[in-house]
Amino acid sequence: MDWHIKRAAAILRQGGIIAYPSEGVWGLGCDPNNGEAVLRLLALKQRPWQKGLILIAADFEALAPYIEAPSPETMKRLRATWPGPVTWLLPTRASTPPWLCGSHRTLAVRVTAHPVAAALCRRFGGAVVSTSANPAGVPAARHRLQVQRHFGDRVDYIIPGAVGELTGPTEIRDALSGAVVRPG
Repeated sequence: MDWHIKRAAAILRQGGIIAYPSEGVWGLGCDPNNGEAVLRLLALKQRPWQKGLILIAADFEALAPYIEAPSPETMKRLRATWPGPVTWLLPTRASTPPWLCGSHRTLAVRVTAHPVAAALCRRFGGAVVSTSANPAGVPAARHRLQVQRHFGDRVDYIIPGAVGELTGPTEIRDALSGAVVRPG
């Protein structure tokens, strides 16, 4: 597996788009700091940039450059669910690229518990864009074959593996209010 992770991280650094298993569905990912890669990913999904994206990481420190420092109370809430299948909306830094947060002042972030996704983030050396591997309006891929059917060779690399135990995308919560924005 290490070879696949190493290859995928190299492709991310070169501006490529990869698919990988996550907690509940297959994800599409790219380097969050590469605007061209993000726009290519959004075009693949037929997703408007205004909706914003999710970033995953193996640890909180990799997400810190994109978000305002959470209060101790908020940090306690985050740490109670991480690593794990809860995505949190947090206020962005002024320097966060608009292609990540879309028309919002928050960014969806998660410290992933999925071993393949976490290993990918560690090998890449930072956060990775994570959006479900499906065109807009189509159910999220739960199997590698579905990813291949949806995108064919338009994805630069697919890491082998299986999704985690969730039956769909992760829950999304607002970090300031605690409100559930998307049930998991």
